[in-house]
Amino acid sequence: MSRSADCLLVGFDGSPDAATAIAVGARLVPDRPARVAHIWSAPDAGSVIHRRLAHRAWTGEHLERLARDEAAAAAGDVAADGVALARAAGWTAEPFVRGEHTDQGLDLAALAEELHPAAVVVGSRGLGGVRGLLGSVSEVVARRSPVPVLVVPPLLADERAATASGPVLVAHDGSAAADHADAVAADLFSGRVLVPVHVESPTGAEAQAPGVPADALRLRAEGFGPAAVAAALAREAAAQRAGVIVVGSRRRSLLREVVLGSNARAVLQHGHRPVLVVPPAPA
Repeated sequence: MSRSADCLLVGFDGSPDAATAIAVGARLVPDRPARVAHIWSAPDAGSVIHRRLAHRAWTGEHLERLARDEAAAAAGDVAADGVALARAAGWTAEPFVRGEHTDQGLDLAALAEELHPAAVVVGSRGLGGVRGLLGSVSEVVARRSPVPVLVVPPLLADERAATASGPVLVAHDGSAAADHADAVAADLFSGRVLVPVHVESPTGAEAQAPGVPADALRLRAEGFGPAAVAAALAREAAAQRAGVIVVGSRRRSLLREVVLGSNARAVLQHGHRPVLVVPPAPA
């Protein structure tokens, strides 16, 4: 396996969303090796497996040990399934198993900080609504990861077909974060056409934002706020048959919590395309 900076870290839990993330991720970034990571936890008390193991255990401590061993063995099988999918999709892949997790999103982000891959690839489980967005694994990873995170949502047939060769739509607001996101996109999606876009307010009265590329497409939002910005990007992505949308994440510290920028969160929820969330460049 190549050095970590060349690799992708793929979060895999055996779900259909995770399988979709592998298939689409391999289309978008075909030339990188991948570590397929599964972070396991012991079965919950009261689950079928836990009840069956209870009949074999001598003590409570023995039951806990049996449960951990069972979960670790099952985790190896899940990771192997993910590796098989990744190799079938064209990636050079190896499994990476770790336990026990406390929160899948936080643990995967911590693993990204430890391994520092080129990007993390995850499915968008839980992004179907506001309640899901706030608690989703993918949103937590994108919020916490120190490296870019590619979030793959459920896609319609034409959206999925566009991931094979469609252009890369890069949201640009003239900031240093947007410049960094553009550079990351050029490296990660090398060979694809990059299309910088700038979303204006409905009135369009503001002057061109300093730092926005001169060749950037200027889109008009139909309304105000992050949801309107995301909708404008989604419309343009559909018109361009874009394979992926790239957004820079502006983060701020709030009571020790890292908060994902509101525009980035809106695009994750309403973009209807794979979204690459790029954190700020290291200081």
